[in-house]
Amino acid sequence: MAKKATKSKPKPTKKGSPFKLSKQNKIILGSLLMLFSIALFFSFISFYFNWQDDQSLLTEFKDRNEEAKNLLNKFGASISHFFMYKGFGVATLILPFLVCITGIYLFLGLPLKALFKKWIWGLLFIIWISIALGFFALNSPLLGGLIGYEMNDFLQDYAGKIGVLLLLVFGLIFILVRLFKITPEDISEFFKSKKEAISSEFKASKERKAAIDDEVLTTSLEDETPVTVDTYTHKAEIPHLEKEKDQNELEISNPSEEETLAMEVEQVIEEPEEIDILASKLVDDFGEFDPTLELGNYKFPTIELLDQHGVTGGITINQEELEENKNRIVDTLKNYKIGIAQIKATIGPTVTLYEIVPDAGVRISKIKNLEDDIALSLAALGIRIIAPIPGKGTIGIEVPNKNATVVSMRSVIASSKFQKAEMELPIAFGKTISNETFVVDLAKMPHLLMAGATGQGKSVGLNAVLTSLLYKKHPAEVKFILVDPKKVELTLYNKIERHFLAKLPDSEEAIITDNTKVIHTLNSLCIEMDNRYELLKLAMVRNLKEYNTKFKARKLNPNDGHKFLPYIILVIDEFADLIMTAGKEVETPVARLAQLARAIGIHLIIATQRPSVNVITGIIKANFPARLAFRVTSKIDSRTILDTQGADQLIGRGDMLFTQGNDVTRIQCAFVDTPEVAKITEFIGSQRAYPEAYELPEYVGEDSGTSVDYDIADRDKMFREAAEVIVIAQQGSASLIQRKLKLGYNRAGRIIDQLEAAGIVGPFEGSKARQVLVSDMVALQHLLDNETN
Repeated sequence: MAKKATKSKPKPTKKGSPFKLSKQNKIILGSLLMLFSIALFFSFISFYFNWQDDQSLLTEFKDRNEEAKNLLNKFGASISHFFMYKGFGVATLILPFLVCITGIYLFLGLPLKALFKKWIWGLLFIIWISIALGFFALNSPLLGGLIGYEMNDFLQDYAGKIGVLLLLVFGLIFILVRLFKITPEDISEFFKSKKEAISSEFKASKERKAAIDDEVLTTSLEDETPVTVDTYTHKAEIPHLEKEKDQNELEISNPSEEETLAMEVEQVIEEPEEIDILASKLVDDFGEFDPTLELGNYKFPTIELLDQHGVTGGITINQEELEENKNRIVDTLKNYKIGIAQIKATIGPTVTLYEIVPDAGVRISKIKNLEDDIALSLAALGIRIIAPIPGKGTIGIEVPNKNATVVSMRSVIASSKFQKAEMELPIAFGKTISNETFVVDLAKMPHLLMAGATGQGKSVGLNAVLTSLLYKKHPAEVKFILVDPKKVELTLYNKIERHFLAKLPDSEEAIITDNTKVIHTLNSLCIEMDNRYELLKLAMVRNLKEYNTKFKARKLNPNDGHKFLPYIILVIDEFADLIMTAGKEVETPVARLAQLARAIGIHLIIATQRPSVNVITGIIKANFPARLAFRVTSKIDSRTILDTQGADQLIGRGDMLFTQGNDVTRIQCAFVDTPEVAKITEFIGSQRAYPEAYELPEYVGEDSGTSVDYDIADRDKMFREAAEVIVIAQQGSASLIQRKLKLGYNRAGRIIDQLEAAGIVGPFEGSKARQVLVSDMVALQHLLDNETN
């Protein structure tokens, strides 16, 4: 019996011991949980800035050399993806706080019973917020996470949208009443106190306004000239006194608060050197002008609209193919008694670059002449030898891969190089031989010439350019003029007409397919260019970026004709067809734009099938330093477009060479398919847009000029003022009358016709300003007096 008693006594202590924590263990576990909660918090916060970069790497985290952008590297990216993307979205940020509170309770040795309630309410909050975000932010599933999105979708299938909304309201009431102890009496008391505070403040402000009005009334009696304020710019302007008004008549008015502000502004404007001080004051009061405000709710296209073509894990390396090609290159050169000191390979999506260092004394031209022999030994299409590689002491041999990798537009757009590009007009073309995303700034090119034989990727290249800009620029910042003689390549962009396209005022369709409309559009663009240069001159700036910066800082007055100027990008899909049908009528305005338009934000992208010298003339080539060549049929075509050969040795299907005046870079163009473009334009087109497409200045052809003698009685009321403006400025243009007299373009055009009939300005001269035939105001007065007599 004694033995049995001794065996049964220690049993309870053995069972209870695993569930008890000593004080030291509680401190250790508590500190671990607190530190872990900090790690979770920074991981989750970092996820929202870097999830696009890290998501593509999740499958590659087993590779030790791969690095994530998350602050906690691979661990942070993985755990954030699990909890936030696949879990509850933004609501998951509550989780680190719950873990931290648990750690604090353990660390300080507090009773753990109270934790249970905190975790229940915390989890309830997470679920409610996740479902609410899934309901209200249906187009942004990342906010509510996968669980919030799916739960909301599930509930809507059974209860509908109204049912889910009522459930969410009930959940909110439950939380407010049970957790925060809020009652209807508390809410009514809150609104009652606010109402009393507002009424007392209203009475006080009324008394202050009465005192100000008395003071302003006294001041206004001393000043005869009323001052008006443009509420848009908050800048003062003194109107001209009418001639019929008695100069001695005293007008007593009770100015509003805006007029009182204008009196103060008037005093500042009298000193030109203090304009900057005024502008900074306006910015402090009203903030900088925001051109995107009209479409403030505009959403940029999401990465999900693009497909992931080809393999997602990057380039697959075929070690056997590399070794085989290397040996064949070495053997071929050895046959011609050319020794190699060193050889290395750089693998790209479609081409592998073999860099060789020949033995001392070997002439480079000897290797260059063996291009066809190396191609024969490798049995490959499109061998290209770069001898030497610029900036390196090596010779490059580019060999096409047997299994090419498709470069998707999605991978290029999602790359950090494009996402973080601080450029005015960033364009992601594709990937280089070293598998790096190739991004350039169109604003610095400043124009782009594209060429390539039929079916080699020109249209895909144009779509890549337009897609890049649609993913980075707001509709207020950039406008496209699309010229499509083939009538089928760019029609998808009709859906974004009122967002991103520009056209002539009387044009029905924004995509230009008719050659006559092309000529009118190009000349209209020249008028736009001249108008913009006039605005830059008045603003005393050198380029569009400086001008818009100055306008945003409220240093330019819209009453003087100033406005925010978007970039305008002219895209011509088949330039050779236009030259064949219109010739000089197209070439002349294109040459003018190419020479002068870069500073005022007008950029040209011209594509053609055959880059012959009669299509791409010397003037055009001189002003298009950026050239893009897909595969062409001959060395002559390659030299015409690139000034060097090599484009004839490309392998096609988006393989291209790019030069900006210095080195030639080989790139695999990013592939964006027609359905992808359709989805992007549909996404943008379904959003709120501007009332009309961006209107270019009206262009009147030479055959539309007037020689009709207008009757004096039919002249515009502003005819005399317009004549004075034209004679003083000695510049006969409708845009000048628009700016100075604040008239519409059509009315200004009619006045110009009347001035021509009166002999004050000369006939129409294309995009140039008309000649002013009256030398000064005395001669104008004499001319007008003779007409009335």
